[in-house]
Amino acid sequence: MPQLRERGRAAAQSLRSPYVDGFARIFGIETEYGVSVTGADTPCDSVEAATAMFRPVIAQSRSSNTYLANGARLYLDVGSHPEYATAEARDPLTAMVQDAAGEALMRRLALQAQTYLRGIHGSRLLIHLYKDNVDSAGHTFGCHENYLVRRQISLAMIERQLLPFLVTRQLIAGAGRVDHGDFLISQRAAFLDDAVSSATTRNRPMVNTRDEPHADPDQFRRLHVIIGDSNRSQFVTRMKLSLTHLVLCVIEEAQRQGVPSGFECCALADPSEANRAISADTSCSAVRLALSDGSGFARDRRRYDEVADDGNGAEDGEGADLGPSALDMQYHYHRVVSRFVQRHADRIDAQTPGFDAAKTCRVWRDLLDGLAAGDLADVSSRLDWAAKYRLLRGLRNRDSGVSPSTVERLDLDYHDIANGVVFDSLLRHGLMHREVDHAAVVDAMNHPPSDTRAVLRGAFVSRAAASDIAFSCDWTHLALGAHDRVGRRVEAVMLDPFATEGGADYRRLMRSCQA
Repeated sequence: MPQLRERGRAAAQSLRSPYVDGFARIFGIETEYGVSVTGADTPCDSVEAATAMFRPVIAQSRSSNTYLANGARLYLDVGSHPEYATAEARDPLTAMVQDAAGEALMRRLALQAQTYLRGIHGSRLLIHLYKDNVDSAGHTFGCHENYLVRRQISLAMIERQLLPFLVTRQLIAGAGRVDHGDFLISQRAAFLDDAVSSATTRNRPMVNTRDEPHADPDQFRRLHVIIGDSNRSQFVTRMKLSLTHLVLCVIEEAQRQGVPSGFECCALADPSEANRAISADTSCSAVRLALSDGSGFARDRRRYDEVADDGNGAEDGEGADLGPSALDMQYHYHRVVSRFVQRHADRIDAQTPGFDAAKTCRVWRDLLDGLAAGDLADVSSRLDWAAKYRLLRGLRNRDSGVSPSTVERLDLDYHDIANGVVFDSLLRHGLMHREVDHAAVVDAMNHPPSDTRAVLRGAFVSRAAASDIAFSCDWTHLALGAHDRVGRRVEAVMLDPFATEGGADYRRLMRSCQA
């Protein structure tokens, strides 16, 4: 559905947001799913399976592109990829639970479609719904993170100060992939060509620059991060949002105060090359990164080090001239963020509901220390790539003759949310950590976050659907397909993603739903 881009009108009608000078943020995740079919007695492809998944959606909303009562967006994307975009969330935990709700909804749709298609193509038919990023033919599809950031944060700052963090963040957030017998930390790294651009399908960037803030465009921009993998681990989903939030807090505050952030020295000479090289380095420290200013990184690293040598990577002595490893880079970001959090934790936590910045930094450090020690057992119950790598390595140790096809099937099965067994087995045996229980996920399937405009959208969708009135909406716009008594279209605009109370136009719209 079209988004509002009336920049001048938005500026004229809006006031300065009370959130523009603080650390409050809006989070969202868009996840594309892969579909395949096995066991059918007669031909049935992924297009037919995806179409069958959306039969109940179309029956209810008259479209395969719809918004739900929990504030989320559900649609069938190009290439028959079902996609779920979470409702706006004020904190990483809520965004993660909303993402888990999307996973549960997609699984339900897949199993319903499986039952339907078995009546056509035989009782052995299985629909496989993959929460991953690469299919068997080598096509890639995305998991995009969205962060509301302040308008003064330039794209150049994002490329030089944030992108090195995102590239090396795969040590924590990578989903892992077997590629022709080799194990890669990240699923998406091999498919990303540019650092920052407006493209999404050709010459895929790591950060998309298309300017659709879904908020007042004079005060905010929407940071659209494409570099991340789709994660099964709820812990990773929450942590990647949490860590990116903290890094953005540092960058934004430095810009407000006109002081260095501590990340200026981190700019990569070739982000795409670094991204691919890190993905192939399961030691997390063998690959050395070429920087735009290597001496500047060494200088700033010394400045932020609490001690001369913490035993984590190259210091001033041997190996320092080779450039930092991915672990070194993550340790530097951790040091800068930790010092920032010591001064600003109260403000960050107060403006990010349920968040604990200091604890997040401690967990971050524990993960880095575990990776630095080379003990994947220490992190494999939380990190997707480590869990998968440990599982596959154990399989090969038990059976050195295991076939490549068996390894690839286990790799894919890990991501199959409809009929997979590997990930669920890890959960049952306590080998993978679960963040929230099923009741919380079910609640998120039915209810939007209560502290963003999603609550307004969800209430509108629920009332319009119950009244059987044709309606349309997007992230910032709500409208009824009918007209009111004086012949004007009934609509409402919601530019403030933090708003939980609608204005006069929203109240009029809701009254019209009952007419």
